[in-house]
Amino acid sequence: MLFWSQVSRRVPPSLFLRLVSLYPPYLGAGISVKRVAPDLSSLEVEMKLRGYNRNFVGTQFGGSLYAMCDPFFMILLITQLGKDYVVWDKSATIDFLKPGRGTVRARFELPKEKVAALKAETDEKGKINPTLEVTVVD
Repeated sequence: MLFWSQVSRRVPPSLFLRLVSLYPPYLGAGISVKRVAPDLSSLEVEMKLRGYNRNFVGTQFGGSLYAMCDPFFMILLITQLGKDYVVWDKSATIDFLKPGRGTVRARFELPKEKVAALKAETDEKGKINPTLEVTVVD
């Protein structure tokens, strides 16, 4: 990921987020960033159901669904908070409610007010572990 860290410093954040679609695990799973808000407060990701990302029963592979969601809250926070803060994606869980039978999408939203609240809490406590949630729909 060092290459991507270097790229992120050389291009505008919104372009970087679109280029993430070329990251080999995303390219291989068919994951693409479709929309990025100009203020970097939200983005939309999509993954079409293909032969290479189907599971044994013909629906979206759980590992690809996880990969589709893994870095985006972290990236949005890093780009909005700036270099004075360290952001790590430490854990994640998935609750499978229904199988993904076609194209799946996720919209990640971190409004400026939420980021300001997280920043204030971090400044007060030194370290926080917020829980952020996204819904994947087909």
